[in-house]
Amino acid sequence: MALTAGIVGLPNVGKSTLFNAITQAGAESANYPFCTIDPNVGIVEVPDYRLQKLTELVQPKKTVPTAFEFTDIAGIVKGASKGEGLGNKFLSHIREVDAICQVVRCFADENITHVSGKVDPISDIETINLELILADMESVEKRIGRAEKLAKQKDKDSAAEFEVLAMLRDAFETEKPARSVEFTEEQLKVVKHLHLLTIKPVLYVANVSEDDVADPSGNEYVQKVREYAAKENAEVIVVCAKIEEEIAELEGEEKQMFLEELGIEESGLDQLIRAAYSLLGLATYFTAGVQEVRAWTFRKGMKAPQCAGVIHSDFERGFIRAETVSFDDLVAAGNYNAAKEAGKVRLEGKEYEVKDGDVMHFRFNV
Repeated sequence: MALTAGIVGLPNVGKSTLFNAITQAGAESANYPFCTIDPNVGIVEVPDYRLQKLTELVQPKKTVPTAFEFTDIAGIVKGASKGEGLGNKFLSHIREVDAICQVVRCFADENITHVSGKVDPISDIETINLELILADMESVEKRIGRAEKLAKQKDKDSAAEFEVLAMLRDAFETEKPARSVEFTEEQLKVVKHLHLLTIKPVLYVANVSEDDVADPSGNEYVQKVREYAAKENAEVIVVCAKIEEEIAELEGEEKQMFLEELGIEESGLDQLIRAAYSLLGLATYFTAGVQEVRAWTFRKGMKAPQCAGVIHSDFERGFIRAETVSFDDLVAAGNYNAAKEAGKVRLEGKEYEVKDGDVMHFRFNV
C-alpha cells in the first residue's frame, strides 16, 4: 500500500516539529520559512489496540504492526501558485501525496514569527486552499478550450471531459475545491486523470500550546477551525507539536505516566496517524499464528484474493478461500478453536469484501 499523507502548512506553524514527533526522523526544524526544502518521508506504525490483544491471545514469537508514510512538505506562502517562495516545488510535492494533513497554528507566541504577522488559522487555511485552487484552475483552463472544441464536433469523450471541466471551473471561480463538487462515478473517472490538488481528501491539525492540550475547548482558534472543517465534513485533530515531540521519545509505562500528567488519555499523534490512515481509505486485517501475529494494510473495498496478494502475489494467484473470523468474535470466544466451535469462523471465497478487523488465514495453491 504505497500511499502517503502529506503534512502541509504555512511556515512556522509547527509542521516540521510535528513531523519529527511522528517519525522521530529529525527533519530540520527552525524559526524561519523554508527550512524543509526537500520533502522528508517517514514511515510510521499505525497504533492499534487489537494487535496487542491478539498477541495476548495467541502468544506468538513476534508481533508486526502495519505502517504507512507521512511526507513533510515545504511551507507554502501566498502566491505559491505563481511560483512565489518555493511554490512550484510545494505544488509538485503535493501532487505526489494521496491525502493532505493541513497544520494550522492555534497558539500565540511572540518568540515565533508568523509569516503574515498575526495568528489567524482561518486565514492560514484559506491562503493554502486558494493557492491549490488557483493551481487547479490553471490546469482546467489549459484543457477546457480544446475539450469544448472537440465536444462541438460530437466527440463523446471530449464532451464528457468538457462537462466535468466546466463544473470544476464554476467551483474554482467561487473558491471551492474540487472535492466539494458532486460527481457521478463516470465523471470521477475523468476527474482522476486531471490529477487535481483540491480533489485530495484533507484533515486539519490544530497545533495548540501546552496549556490547551488537555482541554482545547476554550481555545477560540480551535473552535474556528472546527467550524470551518465542519462545512466540508473534514476532521480536526488537536495536538501540541512541541509536547508530541517529547512524548515520541518515551515508551511504555513512562509514556503512559506522562500522558496522565498532562491529563490526556491518548497522544495527539496516535489520533492523527489513525485519522490519516482512514482518510487514505485504508483499513487493517490480521494474520495470527504462533510464529507471528501481524497487521496488514488494505484499501477499503478490496476482495479476499487482492488482500491475500498484499502478503504475496502467489497467495492471490493461487487463491482458493480464506478462513475468516472477526476480531470481536475471536476475542469473545477466547481462542481460534473456540471461535470455530461456535461457528464464528467462515470460509470466504473470491468475491468476499474484506472488513476492517478480519483475522484471516488464506488457502492457496500454485
